[in-house]
Amino acid sequence: MTFEELDLSNQLQYAIDDLGFNAPTPIQQQAFSVVRSGKDVVGIAQTGTGKTFAYMLPILRDLKYSTQKHPRVLVLVPTRELVLQVVDEIEKLAKYINVRVLGVYGGANINTQKQAILQGQDIIVATPGRLYDLGLSNALKLKSIQKLVIDEVDVMLDLGFRFQLMNIFDILPERRQNVLFSATMTEDVDALIYDFFKKPEKISVAVSGTPLDNIEQVSYNVPNFFTKVNLLNHFLEDKQEFNKVLVFVSFKRTADMLFKELEEVFGSETCVIHSNKTQNYRIRSIRQFDEGNNRILVATDVMARGLDFDNVSHVINFDTPDFPENYMHRIGRTGRAEKAGKTILFSTEKEQEGKLEIEALMNYKIPVLELPETVEISKLLTEDERPKEDADQSKNRTGLEYVPGPAFHEKSEKNSKTNQGGSYRREIAKKYKKPKTRGDKNYNKRNKK
Repeated sequence: MTFEELDLSNQLQYAIDDLGFNAPTPIQQQAFSVVRSGKDVVGIAQTGTGKTFAYMLPILRDLKYSTQKHPRVLVLVPTRELVLQVVDEIEKLAKYINVRVLGVYGGANINTQKQAILQGQDIIVATPGRLYDLGLSNALKLKSIQKLVIDEVDVMLDLGFRFQLMNIFDILPERRQNVLFSATMTEDVDALIYDFFKKPEKISVAVSGTPLDNIEQVSYNVPNFFTKVNLLNHFLEDKQEFNKVLVFVSFKRTADMLFKELEEVFGSETCVIHSNKTQNYRIRSIRQFDEGNNRILVATDVMARGLDFDNVSHVINFDTPDFPENYMHRIGRTGRAEKAGKTILFSTEKEQEGKLEIEALMNYKIPVLELPETVEISKLLTEDERPKEDADQSKNRTGLEYVPGPAFHEKSEKNSKTNQGGSYRREIAKKYKKPKTRGDKNYNKRNKK
């Protein structure tokens, strides 16, 4: 099927032609007529399969021109970066349509966002927290919302947004179309659908654990962090092969450590994003990587979830993720739009269990390759990798010198006093001649005489 067979408007078809797309992805093809029908929709598809276009094409197809100020379509996404990306995608599709789109998110001036809302909007793309704040302040009127889209809902629930989502449902009109898209179907997602959706039609294109056919996967068993750094540097030295590399780590602290190591070797070719970075820093890093100004982007799972980067040559899993589903989201950053992609997984001995869970989810054994001979096996360990010392033992003594003493000892005589109650207080009063009446200066003077 081609886009021309989807019954798009001429304006949407012109925009699709400008973008150079010929055929819709399976999720786009299956979702188009269902979303247009007005039914509640639940779409389950792997990351990188074009879910944003899957819900926006049918919505824009039927969104009529209007001069009303209050928005008719609400799109909720988990992170600020996704707000910017979705707004950008909508603007590309609406190139020849008169549609007003606004993205709102935390970390930006709320008064500026209120002023933009008052000018009139058709589509609002928002993070749950900022949307709820705007709704409570009456700056954003939600009673005119006809369609609610919740994208990357599994991440939203993982980030603790369930309470805010329920509050948002309370201030939305009951008669609306709900559209939900997710890469995984968890128990929390299922509960949300049961509570708030009315007989939704489900579209499932691929099981979350199915590896994408166009992505080549390999792995390396690596002893420690600094050997991982050496192996990564070995790959990144080949700038022609590794021309746009997304490096995933599990923690913000690891991201900063790795960025510091890479920056010493590759300088301005490297950038990093995680939730502790400022909004402007994160936006700048994403833009520079996407535009090719930075060749290497170090990112945590939450920050890069759902982000669409063009032509990523390699995804390198510097850490093996604890949750196997996260591996699927990571590798989905390459091989997008049915292009070939490559991923590499690094695993220490402690991470082997996580690797087995990934392979069980995919029902696929990731090939293990030998470390290149030129890669140095580092003996240097991070603080987390060092063996834990006996907490009682001084670091200035050897194990032979140190002999731990008894856990308790007898109190010295002067510290062996007991609570004698009122008699004790009377003895102290006699000794120091305390006044019978507190603050009686005359009594104090008489006693001194």
